[in-house]
Amino acid sequence: MRTRRLTMGQALVQYLIHQDVERDGQRHPFFAGCFGIFGHGNVAGIGQALHQYPQFPYYQARNEQAMVHAAAAFAKVCNRLRTLACTTSIGPGATNMITAAAGATINRLPVLLLPGDVFARRNVAPVLQQLESPHGQDVSVNDCFRPVSRYWDRINRPDQLIYALPEAMRVLTSPAETGAVTLCLPQDVQAESHAYPEALFERRVWRIPRNRPDRGRLLEAAEAIRASSRPLIVAGGGVLYADASEALLRFVEQSGIPVAETQAGKGSLPYDHRLSLGAVGVTGTLAANRVAREADLVIGLGTRWSDFTTASKTAFQHPEARFVNVNVTEFDACKHAGIGLCGDARAILEELADALAGYHTATEYRAHAQRLHDEWDDEVSRVYALRHGPPLSQGEVIGLVNAAAGPRDVVLCAAGSLPGDLHKLWRTRAPNTYHLEYGYSCMGYEIAGGIGVKMAAPDREVFVMVGDGSYLMMNTEIVTAVQEGLKIIIVLLDNHGFSSIGGLSRAVGNDGFGTHYRFRNPRSGQLDGEVLPLDLAANARSLGARVIEARTHEEVREALAAALAETRTTVVVVPVDRESRVAGYESWWDVPVAEVSEMETVRAARARYEEALAQERHFV
Repeated sequence: MRTRRLTMGQALVQYLIHQDVERDGQRHPFFAGCFGIFGHGNVAGIGQALHQYPQFPYYQARNEQAMVHAAAAFAKVCNRLRTLACTTSIGPGATNMITAAAGATINRLPVLLLPGDVFARRNVAPVLQQLESPHGQDVSVNDCFRPVSRYWDRINRPDQLIYALPEAMRVLTSPAETGAVTLCLPQDVQAESHAYPEALFERRVWRIPRNRPDRGRLLEAAEAIRASSRPLIVAGGGVLYADASEALLRFVEQSGIPVAETQAGKGSLPYDHRLSLGAVGVTGTLAANRVAREADLVIGLGTRWSDFTTASKTAFQHPEARFVNVNVTEFDACKHAGIGLCGDARAILEELADALAGYHTATEYRAHAQRLHDEWDDEVSRVYALRHGPPLSQGEVIGLVNAAAGPRDVVLCAAGSLPGDLHKLWRTRAPNTYHLEYGYSCMGYEIAGGIGVKMAAPDREVFVMVGDGSYLMMNTEIVTAVQEGLKIIIVLLDNHGFSSIGGLSRAVGNDGFGTHYRFRNPRSGQLDGEVLPLDLAANARSLGARVIEARTHEEVREALAAALAETRTTVVVVPVDRESRVAGYESWWDVPVAEVSEMETVRAARARYEEALAQERHFV
């Protein structure tokens, strides 16, 4: 057998360079490069290898958590068919990635994490940044990655890489098992050499299958659909990852079944299709939530049925409601005691269409759904056309950004009150133009995620919508965008604190406690003094972005036009009224309220909570 003597770090990079992925005859490299921050735990190993092999691009980040967010966003835009690796030193550099690793795994997005680790040979321990354990010498902080990784391994000998890498790729390219993959790299082993088989570095193609369901279950599902009178499709992220939007459109026009969308599935159907009801659940539209309440059969396409989608199991109130679940994982396909169709969303939609030949929903039901669609479209127009303030309402700003964005441009967000308002109000015109990280709803994702989206879609404008709370948690990746010449448009909404949780705090009787950015009041001892004099525009400007401040409807419109004409990252800072909120539209979210309290507002909130709690359903 022919071999090549390489260090473990060199062998790792060489292997990654030669991994391709293919689906439907389209083939491309799986890895687009590597984000990293170097320290003593990786600079001489994988750092040396990245320097030696410049054909594998290296991207310098400012924050380890942020670079994993960027890699996950890149993978999401690529429908999980491409990703980036992320390398860090040992210690805090490694553990900084854990939050974003959890986000990638929860959202089922492939990212490869390569944290440095402590010496495998142990003789110099404890090394700088090593966590010692009296219970064993094989423990390091990297063990914290185990519960948030879909595959985890520690490479204690250079030859172990031969067996770890194919397993890592198996998971990264699996539609059902993908998520964060962590390979812990002891710093001494990274620099050790081994005679690796040449075959390890041959071009390998990982073909992504379109798995098909059991035929008997498919026919059972078709029979259940034919027997229903008020069926509803709930389109999740699996529709987009399977590139199944066109198949869904054909299925809807053939069957007449209306469609609601989860956060991850928004954009599966164009917003102006007459059977598109928009968002469903806690952050849902009036149209989708009313149809969901009456649905006797719910067809879940690629959704994991989160509490936001089901409105904490209150969305579906028909006494005989049944579920058909289409999902690549059996775990999700069997939820809600549904008829589980385990496989690829596009393949299953095509087979269901054949099995339902001649079927169509009743004219009256379609007319009801279309009437609700039109009423909701009028409501969105009303919110967009508000002339509130200044400061403007958040809904107005969303409308202005929506009007500025082209049909294929991308809007991105992750946390706060913006995701709920965007889910309801954003008018999606094409798949993969609405990018929400809402599986983990991680504050700080937004700017880093915008970088990942722009890397994957350089020909599109990327609008990053972020509140001041999320912005202050992780704004330094503006520097990375500037360094790489990646233009993103950041619309920074300033409401002096945590608006989303402020509203939730009031709903549970706590009067917005701890959610404003205010000085401590010496009289009360609480954080209820004057508003903090933060200058977010000056902060963004200091990081290298062009900054435009806008307060009125007209100023925001002009600022967005100027940002579109720019060639570099631009931040548009807009003060908004945190108390001017978009309505909830007949939905509810289970957030437990204190059962006993001396505060009357809390007691009243508890009474409302118990009344709503009675509407929760068990689907068994």
